[in-house]
Amino acid sequence: MAHFFVIAASSGIGQATVSLLKKARHAAFLTSRDKTKIKPEAILDTSDFDAVDAVFQQAGEVDVALNCSGFLLLKSAYLTSKKQYQSVIEASLTTAFATVRAVGKHMNKGVSLVLVSSSAATYAPINLRANAVAPGLIDTPLTSMITGNETSRRFSEGMHALGRLGKPEDVAGKIIFLLDPVNDWITGQVLAVGGVLSRIRPKIKA
Repeated sequence: MAHFFVIAASSGIGQATVSLLKKARHAAFLTSRDKTKIKPEAILDTSDFDAVDAVFQQAGEVDVALNCSGFLLLKSAYLTSKKQYQSVIEASLTTAFATVRAVGKHMNKGVSLVLVSSSAATYAPINLRANAVAPGLIDTPLTSMITGNETSRRFSEGMHALGRLGKPEDVAGKIIFLLDPVNDWITGQVLAVGGVLSRIRPKIKA
């Protein structure tokens, strides 16, 4: 049994991953921004460096760290305000960096770290693996502004060569793969889990 530290465990991908971890009888220390979706071990603003440090210490012995935090902004660059840009950076880049920073500080005995849509290689010399998954359009509450509309959903499905949107479990399974100690020769990689959307532009289905 391994001990997992899961940030943003209330997200769609986070909940799916935690479900797989529990089925495998692993222990998981869960964090989230509030208690509306899950009952976390700690409430955490992942963009707060000191708070992340404190919660890592609270979690005790940890073998694996997973950060599922992120933010989705469906706007072109020229339509994006500075405040919106800063919100994206804060929710995605800053939270990822805060996690890497805390892991490098508190977990330096050969552990595994997985970030959703970010990566790091600084701590490879201390046998800290860092990989990332880059999801395509996944059917979660975060993407409901797309998936909840029949027209936009059908259009989005048509953009995927596999003809469907991703499910949280599609990403969760790949996270488990990267976390598995059996795959400890994989590091510094970004695994695209996008139904071939990132590489192929098929004809849009009517």
